[in-house]
Amino acid sequence: MANESRPCPCDIGDKFDYGGRGQEVQVGHIKAYVCKPSASTDKAVIVIHDIFGWQLPNTRYIADMLTTNGYIAICPDFFVGQEAWKPSNDWATFNDWVKTRDAGKIDKEVDVVLKYLKDQCGAKKIGVIGFCWGGAAVQHLMLKNPHLKTGVSLYGVISRFEDKHSLLHPTFFIFAEKDDVIPLEQVTLLEQKLKQNCKVDYEVKIYPGQTHGFVHRKREDINPQDKPYIEEGRRDMINWLNKYL
Repeated sequence: MANESRPCPCDIGDKFDYGGRGQEVQVGHIKAYVCKPSASTDKAVIVIHDIFGWQLPNTRYIADMLTTNGYIAICPDFFVGQEAWKPSNDWATFNDWVKTRDAGKIDKEVDVVLKYLKDQCGAKKIGVIGFCWGGAAVQHLMLKNPHLKTGVSLYGVISRFEDKHSLLHPTFFIFAEKDDVIPLEQVTLLEQKLKQNCKVDYEVKIYPGQTHGFVHRKREDINPQDKPYIEEGRRDMINWLNKYL
């Protein structure tokens, strides 16, 4: 099982020194980071952050990458003003901390963001991606929200969604082979359940030798052996969005 004393080993040591190309805006009752491509488009992607929150440069880097691929990208503060997890926090307090930030209770915020994307940005086709905590949120939305076209869940903690597998939309699941949080037997079980219950397209992919957070966390320049898998994960994510948006 996952190391209970440290239930989410997102390595903040891999934090990018990155400013971002987009801007912060107020969307209803929440703040959000928005980046738009130079050419007009009706395709948008909601980016759901991990436990380190909406201002993490790594997550904004991925949002900007989506924009360079032609998408409007928005990364809202799904903690709604509550403090993000900090590397200096005591991991013994993590379970209490995360109870007040439920990845399955973001529907109100998603509705506000969808309205903004449609009314202010002209978006008609909208997908969602999410990392870790946000990956679990993607799974929730793919089971529930009729207004999204597709989703990519990156190392989303699947123990929260053990009994729900009837996805509404095509969903791509990215997992790391050596993830301390998500044991491979959980991934295998997820695949079995999806095979039995899922009526839409899905894919579950495990990336060899990788650890939790590898797609948006690892610095390609300091992990040369991981670089091909980081790039492959990002490419797979973009290709999935391209296919279904």
